[in-house]
Amino acid sequence: MEGSEDLDSNLLTQPWASVCFGESTFIAKACFRETGYVLLISDLSSVWYERADTDVVGKRSKELNKRLTAHVSSFLNRLSNLMCPLLEGRESDANSFSCQQTSSKLTIHVKSELSGLPFYWDFHCPAAISRHLVRPLIRMSLSLQYQLQELASLLVQKDAEIEDYRESGAALSRGMEGCSTPGETRAGESREFRLDIRKHYFTRRVVKHWNGFPREAVESPSLQVFKARLDKALSGRI
Repeated sequence: MEGSEDLDSNLLTQPWASVCFGESTFIAKACFRETGYVLLISDLSSVWYERADTDVVGKRSKELNKRLTAHVSSFLNRLSNLMCPLLEGRESDANSFSCQQTSSKLTIHVKSELSGLPFYWDFHCPAAISRHLVRPLIRMSLSLQYQLQELASLLVQKDAEIEDYRESGAALSRGMEGCSTPGETRAGESREFRLDIRKHYFTRRVVKHWNGFPREAVESPSLQVFKARLDKALSGRI
């Protein structure tokens, strides 16, 4: 059970790859270890998944390759050497892949060689709803929701800044009068931007006045003390 969980965990980190089995195109990912393998395939409308441990690999290898006598690790290593280059986009004419699809299962037929003898393998992948698709989709949905919230917050902030600019009398002009599309500039026209816009920022406007306050008022520990000290300082100037 621990080996199966390790395979599934490793499969989650593997990237999807576009593969062709015969004339059919799929996306797939796989993970091969000494304890077995997992294979996940989809045509973006259905999902097929197979997880095979060493017992399954040993039994199937004997059924498909009666002339071959090798340790299970040799078969797993050969399967890894066949599938990994395929997932990386490096196909070989020495290997043959085909598929057979039914309503409940996808079978991938492999024909190759091992130790100079013909090597055959069938991946039996039942239809499944896989967490390897569900989890990334959930993550994507949460990420999009978070980005939407950030965008909404940014729009509110920008609206407040624009309103602040208007109240301070700032103006941002751009030579777009008469242009049919945003950003279009006619011949002889130039785009103009106010380079002194920063002086209208709320923080820039406040700093000048703040620096002019009496020191005892600026260093007040609370708002009430600040008001009292500021009133006292200003009353002395009148």
